[in-house]
Order: sequence, then structure tokens, then C-alpha cells
Amino acid sequence: MTLNRGDKRRGSTPFAAQQHLHRRSMPVDERDLRPLPPDELSGLVRCTSYSPGGAHRQSWASDSSDSVTSSGSDSDGGLYKVILLGEHGVGKTSLARIFGGVEDCADAEEAGNTYDRSIIVDGEEASLVVFDIWEQDDSQWLQNHCMKMGDAYIIVYSVTDKVSFEKASELRIQLRRARQTEDIPIILVGNKSDLVRSREVSVDEGRACAVVFDCKFIETSAALHHNVKDLFEGIVRQIRLRKDSKEDNARRMANTKRRESISKKAKRFLGRIVAKNNKKMAFKAKSKSCHDLSVL
Repeated sequence: MTLNRGDKRRGSTPFAAQQHLHRRSMPVDERDLRPLPPDELSGLVRCTSYSPGGAHRQSWASDSSDSVTSSGSDSDGGLYKVILLGEHGVGKTSLARIFGGVEDCADAEEAGNTYDRSIIVDGEEASLVVFDIWEQDDSQWLQNHCMKMGDAYIIVYSVTDKVSFEKASELRIQLRRARQTEDIPIILVGNKSDLVRSREVSVDEGRACAVVFDCKFIETSAALHHNVKDLFEGIVRQIRLRKDSKEDNARRMANTKRRESISKKAKRFLGRIVAKNNKKMAFKAKSKSCHDLSVL
């Protein structure tokens, strides 16, 4: 996502008009990390939109300009805390700044590390608070709180760095221990997919890891904005599948199925039948499902 200055980045994904953005400078204190009641949380995130130089940006948000959420509610009302995890240099901050719409701003380095946005997903508004604070300092206290405070997690590795991929697996294990009784949405993200010649982690390896650790998987390119919009919309869908009623999710699924072609429906149906009688096909079908951010 870029500023509307006439120069467009090749391969970037256009977003809808944005007005909501909240930036919080370092450091994030304990008040940001502990659970807050709805009235207090509303006061925490309410702010004025960020528009450097008065320039108009394109993004995914709705039209209100003085708050990241029209209702000021907590996660039950559509405000979700999303935590970015991963090794240094994998692109966590780049993804966060694209989400926040500040990666091309002159003062991007001062944009802080927390980004609040309202986005429309499947025709319904949801507000995300994305925390890019995993590497804020070496505090074990902060990292422990990161593991406990999120409504959802995005674990990022670089497809050009095998060590970062292995670290992502370790982070998934840590999350499982910290939230073992909870069904928390987790998306494993292989960033820098545009660097084909430097790739050290294949798509199949990323997919297999997601299957083993029971999470979703997607590859992105922050440089090209590839799949970044799908990533954050997908995290909203995963949260809704767990938090919303069966009726609401059934309605959304019905709307999604109406948009599918008959051939896609037939192919998916036949794939399920074959997978039931073939273990290899069953694993392959499960590995493909980790790409679908609209289902559990």
C-alpha cells in the first residue's frame, strides 16, 4: 500500500479508502498489555487519524475519522488484538506498516509499533490492533505477555532464511504451552516470497509445518504487497469462526459458497471422497486446507 502520489509499486494490492490509523510510540507499557474492560479499552484506542501532509491514502478502512472502531467495544464487539511474532529481519515491521498504511511515509521510522485499523471483511466491520512489539526489548516479561494477550497470532519467517523458519516452529510450541486450553487463531507466514533465487524454505515445507502444528499458512511478499490484504482479512475470519455463533458463521459460509463456481464445488466434493480412502491423499487434502483462511 502506497501514498496516492501517482507512483504505483508493481504488484501491490490496492486497498479501499482508509481513515483510521493509530500509532503508538515505544515503549508499550503494561497498561497496553493487560486485559481491559470495554469502557477503558475504548478510551485507549480512540484517536485522530494519521494523515501526513494531508495526503490521501488507499486502504481497507471505513469512513469514520476519529476512532479505530465505531462502537469502541472489545473483542466480543469486533476489536481484536493481533500479535506479530518472529525472528529479527523476517519482515514483521514491513507487514505491520503496510497494514497501517505508513511504509512509504517520510516519518515511517517514527510510526511506532502498534497499528489500529477498522477493515471490512465479508461485508462486516472489524477492528484490529496489530502489535509489532516482540523485539521491542529483551524483556522476558514482555514476551511472556505477548504470548498471553493476543486474540490471534501471526508467526512470520523469511523463505530465504531456514533458521527463521525453525524459530517459527519453536514459537508455535511456546504458544501451545502458553495457551494450551484455548483455541487461538494462528497463521504461519512465509514472507519475502518474491526473492525466488534466495529461497531456502519451500512452499511444501511451510505447508507441512502448518499441518503439523495445526495452524493456517500463507506466503507473502511485503515488497510487492502480495497476499498482505489476504493475510489480515484471513486473521479476522479465523477469529470470527471461533468467537461468533454457529448461525453467523453458517451465514457467512453460505454467502461464500454462492460465489463459488459449480466446477470448484464438484472438485472439492470429489477430493473429500478420495481422501477418506487414502492416507496420503488425506494428508494432502489437509495440507491444502491450511491455505484456506476462511475455514477452521
